[in-house]
Amino acid sequence: MQANWREIGARIYNLLDDNNVRWTSIDPLAFAEAGAGRTTFSPLLIWIGVEPASLTYELANTVAEAISFFLTLSGFSGFEIGFRESVVTRSARMLPFDPFNDTIAKFRKPFTPTLGLAIAPFNTTEFEGTGALYFRESKDSKRVILLTCAHVTRPPPAFPSNTGLAHKTSSYPREYVVALGESGYNSALKSMMDAIDDQGDFIKVWKSVLRRLGDRQEGESAKMTAKRDEHLALVQKARETIDEINHFHDEILRQWAEPDQRIIGEVIHVEPGAFSVAPHGFTHDWALIELYDDKFDWTTFKGNKVYVGGNLSSLEYGKIMFPWPEDQANYEYPEDGLLQAFGVVPAGEIYSPQYRDAHGERCLLVVKNGLATGTTIGRVMGMESFTRVYKEYGIKETSMEIAVLPYSNATGLFSAPGDSGSIVLDRNGRILGMLTGGAGTTDGTDVTYLTPYWYLEAEIKKHFPNAFLYDVVVN
Repeated sequence: MQANWREIGARIYNLLDDNNVRWTSIDPLAFAEAGAGRTTFSPLLIWIGVEPASLTYELANTVAEAISFFLTLSGFSGFEIGFRESVVTRSARMLPFDPFNDTIAKFRKPFTPTLGLAIAPFNTTEFEGTGALYFRESKDSKRVILLTCAHVTRPPPAFPSNTGLAHKTSSYPREYVVALGESGYNSALKSMMDAIDDQGDFIKVWKSVLRRLGDRQEGESAKMTAKRDEHLALVQKARETIDEINHFHDEILRQWAEPDQRIIGEVIHVEPGAFSVAPHGFTHDWALIELYDDKFDWTTFKGNKVYVGGNLSSLEYGKIMFPWPEDQANYEYPEDGLLQAFGVVPAGEIYSPQYRDAHGERCLLVVKNGLATGTTIGRVMGMESFTRVYKEYGIKETSMEIAVLPYSNATGLFSAPGDSGSIVLDRNGRILGMLTGGAGTTDGTDVTYLTPYWYLEAEIKKHFPNAFLYDVVVN
Protein backbone atom coordinates (compact mmCIF):
# COMPACT_ATOMS: atom_id res chain seq x y z
CA MET A 1 0.00 0.00 0.00
CA GLN A 2 2.92 2.33 0.67
CA ALA A 3 3.79 2.81 -3.01
CA ASN A 4 0.24 3.95 -3.83
CA TRP A 5 -0.68 5.57 -0.53
CA ARG A 6 -1.03 9.13 -1.82
CA GLU A 7 -3.62 8.11 -4.41
CA ILE A 8 -5.35 5.78 -1.93
CA GLY A 9 -5.43 8.45 0.77
CA ALA A 10 -6.96 10.94 -1.67
CA ARG A 11 -9.66 8.40 -2.61
CA ILE A 12 -10.39 7.84 1.09
CA TYR A 13 -10.83 11.50 1.89
CA ASN A 14 -13.00 11.95 -1.21
CA LEU A 15 -15.22 9.13 0.10
CA LEU A 16 -15.40 10.89 3.45
CA ASP A 17 -16.29 14.18 1.76
CA ASP A 18 -18.97 12.49 -0.35
CA ASN A 19 -20.59 11.27 2.88
CA ASN A 20 -20.27 14.67 4.61
CA VAL A 21 -17.90 13.34 7.25
CA ARG A 22 -16.12 16.22 8.98
CA TRP A 23 -12.77 14.44 9.07
CA THR A 24 -9.61 16.06 10.45
CA SER A 25 -6.85 13.52 9.83
CA ILE A 26 -6.10 10.20 8.10
CA ASP A 27 -3.18 8.33 9.66
CA PRO A 28 -1.97 4.92 8.40
CA LEU A 29 -0.29 3.15 11.31
CA ALA A 30 0.00 -0.05 13.34
CA PHE A 31 0.18 -0.60 17.08
CA ALA A 32 2.33 -3.00 19.07
CA GLU A 33 2.93 -3.87 22.67
CA ALA A 34 6.67 -3.74 23.25
CA GLY A 35 8.09 -6.65 25.19
CA ALA A 36 10.57 -9.47 25.17
CA GLY A 37 11.36 -11.07 21.84
CA ARG A 38 10.14 -9.85 18.49
CA THR A 39 7.45 -7.18 18.56
CA THR A 40 4.15 -8.20 16.95
CA PHE A 41 2.25 -5.43 15.22
CA SER A 42 -1.49 -5.10 14.79
CA PRO A 43 -2.97 -5.10 11.28
CA LEU A 44 -2.58 -1.81 9.41
CA LEU A 45 -5.06 0.69 10.84
CA ILE A 46 -6.48 3.48 8.72
CA TRP A 47 -7.11 5.81 11.65
CA ILE A 48 -9.53 8.58 10.76
CA GLY A 49 -9.90 11.61 12.99
CA VAL A 50 -13.22 13.44 13.01
CA GLU A 51 -14.41 16.63 14.65
CA PRO A 52 -15.74 16.02 18.18
CA ALA A 53 -19.41 14.98 18.36
CA SER A 54 -19.76 15.14 14.56
CA LEU A 55 -20.02 11.45 13.55
CA THR A 56 -22.91 9.08 14.28
CA TYR A 57 -22.39 5.36 14.79
CA GLU A 58 -24.46 4.57 11.71
CA LEU A 59 -22.50 6.94 9.45
CA ALA A 60 -19.20 5.59 10.78
CA ASN A 61 -20.25 2.05 9.84
CA THR A 62 -21.44 3.14 6.41
CA VAL A 63 -18.21 4.98 5.60
CA ALA A 64 -16.00 2.20 7.01
CA GLU A 65 -17.76 -0.32 4.78
CA ALA A 66 -17.31 1.92 1.73
CA ILE A 67 -13.59 2.38 2.41
CA SER A 68 -13.11 -1.34 3.07
CA PHE A 69 -14.93 -2.18 -0.18
CA PHE A 70 -12.72 0.22 -2.14
CA LEU A 71 -9.49 -1.12 -0.60
CA THR A 72 -10.52 -4.73 -1.13
CA LEU A 73 -11.32 -4.05 -4.79
CA SER A 74 -7.89 -2.44 -5.07
CA GLY A 75 -6.29 -5.70 -3.96
CA PHE A 76 -5.51 -4.90 -0.32
CA SER A 77 -6.30 -6.99 2.74
CA GLY A 78 -5.27 -7.25 6.39
CA PHE A 79 -6.33 -3.73 7.32
CA GLU A 80 -8.78 -2.14 9.75
CA ILE A 81 -10.72 1.13 9.71
CA GLY A 82 -10.95 3.14 12.92
CA PHE A 83 -12.39 6.49 13.94
CA ARG A 84 -11.51 8.88 16.77
CA GLU A 85 -12.36 12.40 17.76
CA SER A 86 -9.45 14.59 16.75
CA VAL A 87 -8.71 18.24 16.06
CA VAL A 88 -5.77 19.41 13.93
CA THR A 89 -4.27 22.54 15.42
CA ARG A 90 -1.76 24.98 14.01
CA SER A 91 0.08 25.31 17.30
CA ALA A 92 0.97 28.94 17.64
CA ARG A 93 2.44 30.28 21.39
CA MET A 94 19.07 36.66 23.92
CA LEU A 95 21.98 35.85 26.02
CA PRO A 96 24.82 33.37 25.37
CA PHE A 97 24.13 29.71 26.07
CA ASP A 98 27.05 27.92 27.72
CA PRO A 99 25.97 24.77 29.60
CA PHE A 100 29.59 23.80 30.27
CA ASN A 101 30.43 26.88 32.35
CA ASP A 102 27.02 28.23 33.36
CA THR A 103 25.60 26.66 36.54
CA ILE A 104 22.09 27.99 35.79
CA ALA A 105 22.14 27.37 32.04
CA LYS A 106 18.67 25.78 32.02
CA PHE A 107 17.14 29.04 33.30
CA ARG A 108 19.11 31.09 30.78
CA LYS A 109 18.17 28.84 27.85
CA PRO A 110 14.76 30.49 27.05
CA PHE A 111 16.52 33.84 26.68
CA THR A 112 19.12 32.56 24.21
CA PRO A 113 18.99 32.10 20.42
CA THR A 114 19.58 28.34 20.71
CA LEU A 115 17.18 26.51 18.38
CA GLY A 116 13.92 26.00 20.15
CA LEU A 117 13.76 29.79 20.50
CA ALA A 118 10.29 30.85 21.62
CA ILE A 119 8.83 33.70 19.55
CA ALA A 120 5.58 35.63 19.14
CA PRO A 121 4.21 38.58 17.16
CA PHE A 122 4.72 41.84 19.05
CA ASN A 123 1.07 42.83 18.72
CA THR A 124 -0.33 39.46 19.80
CA THR A 125 2.12 37.98 22.30
CA GLU A 126 -0.52 35.53 23.54
CA PHE A 127 -0.04 33.56 20.29
CA GLU A 128 3.33 31.85 20.46
CA GLY A 129 5.51 29.52 18.43
CA THR A 130 9.09 28.45 17.86
CA GLY A 131 11.91 29.47 15.52
CA ALA A 132 13.06 26.74 13.11
CA LEU A 133 16.38 27.50 11.39
CA TYR A 134 18.76 30.40 10.80
CA PHE A 135 19.68 31.44 7.24
CA ARG A 136 21.97 33.97 5.66
CA GLU A 137 20.28 35.98 2.94
CA SER A 138 23.28 35.59 0.64
CA LYS A 139 27.06 35.46 0.71
CA ASP A 140 27.14 39.19 0.04
CA SER A 141 24.57 40.13 2.68
CA LYS A 142 25.01 40.35 6.43
CA ARG A 143 21.29 39.82 7.05
CA VAL A 144 20.42 36.76 9.13
CA ILE A 145 16.87 35.47 8.83
CA LEU A 146 14.86 33.01 10.92
CA LEU A 147 12.44 30.48 9.46
CA THR A 148 9.17 29.71 11.23
CA CYS A 149 5.52 28.99 10.40
CA ALA A 150 3.37 31.64 8.76
CA HIS A 151 0.68 31.06 11.37
CA VAL A 152 3.21 31.88 14.09
CA THR A 153 4.01 35.31 12.63
CA ARG A 154 0.40 35.91 11.60
CA PRO A 155 -1.88 33.98 14.00
CA PRO A 156 -5.20 33.05 12.34
CA PRO A 157 -7.35 34.80 15.00
CA ALA A 158 -5.55 38.08 14.20
CA PHE A 159 -5.13 37.36 10.46
CA PRO A 160 -8.22 35.37 9.37
CA SER A 161 -7.06 35.55 5.76
CA ASN A 162 -3.32 35.20 5.27
CA THR A 163 -2.68 36.77 1.87
CA GLY A 164 1.05 36.77 2.43
CA LEU A 165 3.83 39.31 2.52
CA ALA A 166 6.65 39.37 -0.03
CA HIS A 167 9.93 41.30 0.19
CA LYS A 168 8.58 43.87 2.63
CA THR A 169 9.46 47.48 1.88
CA SER A 170 9.30 50.58 4.08
CA SER A 171 5.79 51.30 2.80
CA TYR A 172 4.42 48.41 4.89
CA PRO A 173 3.78 48.70 8.62
CA ARG A 174 6.49 46.79 10.42
CA GLU A 175 5.45 43.45 11.89
CA TYR A 176 7.78 43.01 14.85
CA VAL A 177 8.60 39.67 16.45
CA VAL A 178 9.57 39.20 20.09
CA ALA A 179 11.57 36.51 21.84
CA LEU A 180 9.22 34.86 24.32
CA GLY A 181 5.54 35.65 24.15
CA GLU A 182 3.30 36.07 27.14
CA SER A 183 3.20 32.46 28.31
CA GLY A 184 6.82 31.70 27.45
CA TYR A 185 8.09 34.70 29.39
CA ASN A 186 5.95 34.02 32.45
CA SER A 187 6.85 30.32 32.43
CA ALA A 188 10.55 31.16 32.32
CA LEU A 189 10.17 33.44 35.36
CA LYS A 190 8.07 30.88 37.22
CA SER A 191 10.67 28.16 36.67
CA MET A 192 13.24 30.35 38.41
CA MET A 193 11.04 31.03 41.43
CA ASP A 194 10.09 27.35 41.68
CA ALA A 195 13.77 26.43 41.66
CA ILE A 196 14.48 28.93 44.44
CA ASP A 197 11.68 27.40 46.52
CA ASP A 198 13.07 23.91 45.87
CA GLN A 199 16.54 24.94 46.95
CA GLY A 200 15.06 26.43 50.12
CA ASP A 201 13.32 23.13 50.90
CA PHE A 202 16.57 21.23 50.34
CA ILE A 203 18.38 23.57 52.72
CA LYS A 204 15.81 22.82 55.44
CA VAL A 205 16.33 19.08 55.01
CA TRP A 206 20.12 19.34 55.01
CA LYS A 207 20.11 21.64 58.06
CA SER A 208 18.00 19.07 59.88
CA VAL A 209 20.71 16.49 59.21
CA LEU A 210 23.38 18.93 60.43
CA ARG A 211 21.48 19.50 63.67
CA ARG A 212 21.46 15.77 64.30
CA LEU A 213 25.18 15.55 63.56
CA GLY A 214 25.95 18.45 65.91
CA ASP A 215 29.27 20.27 66.17
CA ARG A 216 32.51 18.55 65.35
CA GLN A 217 33.76 16.49 68.31
CA GLU A 218 37.27 15.36 69.05
CA GLY A 219 37.62 11.69 68.22
CA GLU A 220 34.44 11.43 66.15
CA SER A 221 34.42 8.94 63.32
CA ALA A 222 35.72 9.89 59.89
CA LYS A 223 32.37 8.85 58.44
CA MET A 224 30.49 11.37 60.62
CA THR A 225 32.99 14.14 59.74
CA ALA A 226 32.62 13.40 56.03
CA LYS A 227 28.81 13.44 56.29
CA ARG A 228 28.86 16.83 58.06
CA ASP A 229 31.23 18.29 55.48
CA GLU A 230 29.06 16.93 52.68
CA HIS A 231 25.88 18.57 54.03
CA LEU A 232 27.62 21.85 54.81
CA ALA A 233 28.81 21.93 51.20
CA LEU A 234 25.28 21.15 49.96
CA VAL A 235 23.81 24.02 51.98
CA GLN A 236 26.50 26.40 50.76
CA LYS A 237 25.99 25.35 47.13
CA ALA A 238 22.20 25.77 47.42
CA ARG A 239 22.62 29.28 48.84
CA GLU A 240 24.94 30.19 45.97
CA THR A 241 22.44 28.82 43.49
CA ILE A 242 19.61 30.84 45.06
CA ASP A 243 21.73 34.00 44.91
CA GLU A 244 22.65 33.36 41.28
CA ILE A 245 19.06 32.67 40.19
CA ASN A 246 17.81 35.71 42.11
CA HIS A 247 20.40 37.92 40.43
CA PHE A 248 19.46 36.57 36.99
CA HIS A 249 15.74 36.95 37.75
CA ASP A 250 16.26 40.62 38.66
CA GLU A 251 18.28 41.14 35.47
CA ILE A 252 15.45 39.70 33.36
CA LEU A 253 12.85 41.87 35.08
CA ARG A 254 14.91 44.96 34.30
CA GLN A 255 15.74 44.19 30.68
CA TRP A 256 13.06 41.80 29.39
CA ALA A 257 9.82 42.59 31.23
CA GLU A 258 8.11 44.57 28.46
CA PRO A 259 7.39 43.08 25.02
CA ASP A 260 9.06 45.99 23.26
CA GLN A 261 12.25 45.09 25.14
CA ARG A 262 12.12 41.62 23.64
CA ILE A 263 11.79 42.62 19.97
CA ILE A 264 14.41 40.69 18.00
CA GLY A 265 13.39 41.36 14.41
CA GLU A 266 10.62 41.88 11.89
CA VAL A 267 8.76 39.77 9.37
CA ILE A 268 10.08 40.12 5.83
CA HIS A 269 8.21 37.30 4.08
CA VAL A 270 5.01 35.40 4.75
CA GLU A 271 3.98 32.75 2.29
CA PRO A 272 0.25 33.00 1.49
CA GLY A 273 -1.59 30.20 3.26
CA ALA A 274 -2.32 27.29 0.94
CA PHE A 275 -3.11 23.61 1.39
CA SER A 276 -2.49 20.56 -0.75
CA VAL A 277 -0.22 22.56 -3.05
CA ALA A 278 0.58 20.77 -6.33
CA PRO A 279 2.50 18.72 -7.22
CA HIS A 280 3.36 17.28 -3.79
CA GLY A 281 0.24 18.18 -1.83
CA PHE A 282 2.04 19.81 1.10
CA THR A 283 1.02 22.88 3.11
CA HIS A 284 2.33 26.38 2.45
CA ASP A 285 2.83 27.63 5.99
CA TRP A 286 6.19 29.35 6.35
CA ALA A 287 7.58 32.80 7.02
CA LEU A 288 10.94 34.52 7.39
CA ILE A 289 12.00 37.00 10.06
CA GLU A 290 14.91 39.41 9.66
CA LEU A 291 16.89 39.43 12.91
CA TYR A 292 18.16 42.75 14.21
CA ASP A 293 21.93 42.72 14.30
CA ASP A 294 22.20 44.56 17.61
CA LYS A 295 19.98 42.03 19.39
CA PHE A 296 22.49 39.18 19.00
CA ASP A 297 26.03 38.60 20.14
CA TRP A 298 27.32 36.99 16.97
CA THR A 299 30.66 36.15 18.59
CA THR A 300 28.90 33.64 20.86
CA PHE A 301 26.10 32.70 18.44
CA LYS A 302 25.95 28.92 17.96
CA GLY A 303 23.93 28.83 14.76
CA ASN A 304 21.68 25.93 13.87
CA LYS A 305 22.15 23.71 16.90
CA VAL A 306 19.23 22.08 18.68
CA TYR A 307 19.48 21.58 22.44
CA VAL A 308 18.70 17.91 23.11
CA GLY A 309 19.20 18.17 26.87
CA GLY A 310 16.70 19.42 29.40
CA ASN A 311 13.98 16.76 29.45
CA LEU A 312 16.46 13.98 28.68
CA SER A 313 19.76 13.13 30.30
CA SER A 314 22.69 12.35 28.02
CA LEU A 315 22.33 8.67 29.01
CA GLU A 316 18.60 8.58 28.19
CA TYR A 317 19.15 10.30 24.84
CA GLY A 318 21.89 7.86 23.84
CA LYS A 319 19.93 4.76 24.86
CA ILE A 320 16.88 5.81 22.86
CA MET A 321 18.54 7.19 19.73
CA PHE A 322 21.50 4.78 19.58
CA PRO A 323 20.20 1.60 21.24
CA TRP A 324 22.39 -1.05 19.57
CA PRO A 325 26.10 -1.82 20.01
CA GLU A 326 26.82 -1.11 16.36
CA ASP A 327 25.09 2.29 16.78
CA GLN A 328 27.10 3.15 19.86
CA ALA A 329 30.51 2.24 18.42
CA ASN A 330 31.18 5.73 17.07
CA TYR A 331 28.53 7.62 19.05
CA GLU A 332 29.36 10.63 21.19
CA TYR A 333 26.78 12.77 22.93
CA PRO A 334 26.67 16.21 21.24
CA GLU A 335 28.98 18.66 22.99
CA ASP A 336 26.97 20.63 25.57
CA GLY A 337 23.88 18.78 24.35
CA LEU A 338 23.80 20.87 21.15
CA LEU A 339 23.06 18.81 18.03
CA GLN A 340 24.24 20.52 14.84
CA ALA A 341 21.62 20.64 12.09
CA PHE A 342 23.38 19.59 8.91
CA GLY A 343 22.21 17.76 5.80
CA VAL A 344 18.71 16.61 4.86
CA VAL A 345 16.83 13.36 5.45
CA PRO A 346 15.97 12.08 1.94
CA ALA A 347 12.35 11.16 1.27
CA GLY A 348 13.34 7.54 0.67
CA GLU A 349 14.44 7.09 4.28
CA ILE A 350 11.00 8.05 5.52
CA TYR A 351 9.59 5.06 3.69
CA SER A 352 12.57 2.74 4.28
CA PRO A 353 14.28 3.64 7.59
CA GLN A 354 17.94 2.68 7.96
CA TYR A 355 18.08 2.32 11.74
CA ARG A 356 16.38 0.21 14.43
CA ASP A 357 14.72 1.20 17.68
CA ALA A 358 15.36 -0.51 21.02
CA HIS A 359 12.91 -3.28 20.07
CA GLY A 360 14.69 -4.06 16.81
CA GLU A 361 12.06 -2.48 14.57
CA ARG A 362 13.26 -0.33 11.70
CA CYS A 363 12.10 3.24 12.20
CA LEU A 364 13.25 6.82 11.78
CA LEU A 365 13.67 8.36 15.23
CA VAL A 366 13.73 12.16 15.43
CA VAL A 367 14.27 14.90 18.01
CA LYS A 368 13.09 18.48 18.40
CA ASN A 369 13.14 21.30 20.92
CA GLY A 370 10.13 23.60 21.12
CA LEU A 371 8.55 26.22 23.34
CA ALA A 372 5.78 24.05 24.76
CA THR A 373 7.36 20.63 25.33
CA GLY A 374 11.10 21.26 25.18
CA THR A 375 13.23 18.33 23.99
CA THR A 376 11.21 15.34 22.81
CA ILE A 377 11.84 12.23 20.71
CA GLY A 378 9.41 10.75 18.22
CA ARG A 379 9.12 8.13 15.51
CA VAL A 380 8.23 9.00 11.92
CA MET A 381 5.36 7.16 10.25
CA GLY A 382 6.28 5.39 7.02
CA MET A 383 3.43 6.92 5.01
CA GLU A 384 2.15 10.46 4.81
CA SER A 385 -1.00 11.57 6.62
CA PHE A 386 -3.84 13.63 5.22
CA THR A 387 -5.18 16.46 7.37
CA ARG A 388 -8.38 18.44 7.22
CA VAL A 389 -9.18 21.73 8.97
CA TYR A 390 -12.68 23.23 8.87
CA LYS A 391 -13.06 26.99 8.76
CA GLU A 392 -16.01 29.33 8.75
CA TYR A 393 -18.49 29.47 5.89
CA GLY A 394 -17.97 25.83 4.97
CA ILE A 395 -14.36 26.23 3.84
CA LYS A 396 -12.43 22.95 4.10
CA GLU A 397 -8.63 22.73 3.93
CA THR A 398 -6.95 19.44 3.09
CA SER A 399 -3.23 18.79 3.02
CA MET A 400 -0.49 16.17 3.00
CA GLU A 401 1.84 15.95 6.00
CA ILE A 402 4.77 13.95 7.32
CA ALA A 403 3.52 12.47 10.59
CA VAL A 404 5.48 11.83 13.80
CA LEU A 405 4.25 9.76 16.73
CA PRO A 406 5.49 10.03 20.33
CA TYR A 407 8.39 7.64 20.97
CA SER A 408 6.37 5.86 23.66
CA ASN A 409 3.64 6.44 26.21
CA ALA A 410 6.30 6.78 28.90
CA THR A 411 8.11 9.64 27.13
CA GLY A 412 4.92 11.66 26.60
CA LEU A 413 3.78 13.86 23.73
CA PHE A 414 6.13 14.77 20.90
CA SER A 415 4.59 18.25 20.59
CA ALA A 416 1.91 20.59 21.86
CA PRO A 417 0.51 24.00 20.85
CA GLY A 418 3.39 26.46 20.98
CA ASP A 419 5.84 24.07 19.29
CA SER A 420 4.89 25.16 15.76
CA GLY A 421 8.00 26.17 13.87
CA SER A 422 10.29 23.72 15.67
CA ILE A 423 12.81 22.04 13.40
CA VAL A 424 12.89 18.24 13.57
CA LEU A 425 16.20 16.37 13.15
CA ASP A 426 17.24 12.74 12.94
CA ARG A 427 19.80 11.35 15.35
CA ASN A 428 22.72 12.53 13.19
CA GLY A 429 21.39 16.09 12.90
CA ARG A 430 19.97 15.73 9.40
CA ILE A 431 16.93 17.95 8.89
CA LEU A 432 13.60 16.20 8.39
CA GLY A 433 11.11 19.06 8.46
CA MET A 434 9.41 21.94 10.25
CA LEU A 435 6.63 21.25 12.73
CA THR A 436 3.38 22.86 11.59
CA GLY A 437 0.72 21.32 13.82
CA GLY A 438 -0.76 18.18 15.27
CA ALA A 439 -3.90 16.14 15.72
CA GLY A 440 -5.61 14.70 18.75
CA THR A 441 -8.20 15.73 21.27
CA THR A 442 -8.58 19.44 21.86
CA ASP A 443 -6.47 18.99 25.01
CA GLY A 444 -3.60 17.00 23.51
CA THR A 445 -1.58 16.14 20.42
CA ASP A 446 -0.86 12.49 19.72
CA VAL A 447 0.19 12.86 16.07
CA THR A 448 2.52 15.70 15.01
CA TYR A 449 2.68 17.01 11.44
CA LEU A 450 5.67 18.38 9.54
CA THR A 451 6.38 19.97 6.19
CA PRO A 452 9.52 18.29 4.79
CA TYR A 453 12.62 20.46 4.68
CA TRP A 454 13.64 19.47 1.16
CA TYR A 455 10.34 20.99 0.01
CA LEU A 456 10.61 24.09 2.23
CA GLU A 457 14.13 24.85 1.04
CA ALA A 458 13.04 24.80 -2.59
CA GLU A 459 10.10 27.11 -1.81
CA ILE A 460 12.33 29.56 0.08
CA LYS A 461 14.78 29.72 -2.80
CA LYS A 462 11.99 30.81 -5.16
CA HIS A 463 11.94 34.10 -3.24
CA PHE A 464 15.46 34.20 -1.79
CA PRO A 465 17.52 32.31 -4.40
CA ASN A 466 20.86 32.95 -2.71
CA ALA A 467 19.80 32.11 0.85
CA PHE A 468 21.62 29.31 2.63
CA LEU A 469 21.69 27.79 6.11
CA TYR A 470 23.76 29.71 8.64
CA ASP A 471 27.34 28.50 8.67
CA VAL A 472 28.24 25.58 10.92
CA VAL A 473 29.69 27.03 14.12
CA VAL A 474 32.64 25.15 15.58
CA ASN A 475 33.11 25.56 19.32
